[in-house]
Amino acid sequence: MSAAHTALYPGTFDPVTKGHLDIIERAARLVDRLVIGVAVNAGKGPLFTVGERVEMVEAAIAPIAARNGTVIEVQAFDSLLIHFARSIEARLIIRGLRAVSDFEYEFQMAGMNARLAPGIETVFLMASEGVHFISSRFVKEIARLAGDISPFVTPEVLDRVTAKVAGEGPGLRLASGAASAHE
Repeated sequence: MSAAHTALYPGTFDPVTKGHLDIIERAARLVDRLVIGVAVNAGKGPLFTVGERVEMVEAAIAPIAARNGTVIEVQAFDSLLIHFARSIEARLIIRGLRAVSDFEYEFQMAGMNARLAPGIETVFLMASEGVHFISSRFVKEIARLAGDISPFVTPEVLDRVTAKVAGEGPGLRLASGAASAHE
């Protein structure tokens, strides 16, 4: 398959949400091959291991891949994004935007990536209206406070988040702060 038709959608996906799936489904219509890059990113203090996150993303994208026909792969990575993009021969990096506040950070990152790898373009997809407010951080916080996250995640992810949060015990909470577009 031509590298010109391969795109990378990177993120932490801790956990994968319906907002992520919206971007994945739409990105898959634009390319022949879409690689979902699950960043190890231990600095963010993920709820799930990278292996668990890869499994959740694979399960969540199965229906999209089945109906779309695009090759969709999930791979973990722990390197500079541009190095990973080159290793999979991606010519596009897909980034989702939920709000204007996401744009400033993403714009800076796209500029830096363009400087590091001029042959790899960044494409921004605006989150669809029904999912633009969903973030992994909010999903985890709601779950930890015993709220209903079922509208924001798939049933399998719901079960896994619920089990993981129940295993944390009382008193554990996320640090406060705005949600990041890079989850």
